[in-house]
Amino acid sequence: MSDVEQYARARLVKDSPDEAPAVPAVLSYDGRVHVTVPEEGDWYFPRELLEQGLRAPTTVGDIHIWPCGRVQAVMEFHSPKGVAVVQFEKKALVRFLRRTYTTATPVAH
Repeated sequence: MSDVEQYARARLVKDSPDEAPAVPAVLSYDGRVHVTVPEEGDWYFPRELLEQGLRAPTTVGDIHIWPCGRVQAVMEFHSPKGVAVVQFEKKALVRFLRRTYTTATPVAH
């Protein structure tokens, strides 16, 4: 069970600008960030990657996050099935990050 769970509307970025369907993504946190995008997959990564990716392009393994203008951020996920590029509103991601610090139980080391 996640300490924090938040639904966020995301947009799948496709080859054609006309093909950018909105999808209901789920962000959760239980010591690491978990992003679920329907029909695309699930990805887990450190919270620090999301924090850094909101300010500047950041990569860890097969996950890339970068700011896109002033109000959006992009996450690019590579997997054996292919590449998923998902665009979020920054304010939803910032709200999620704040909640991970205020409601999440600290992870024992």
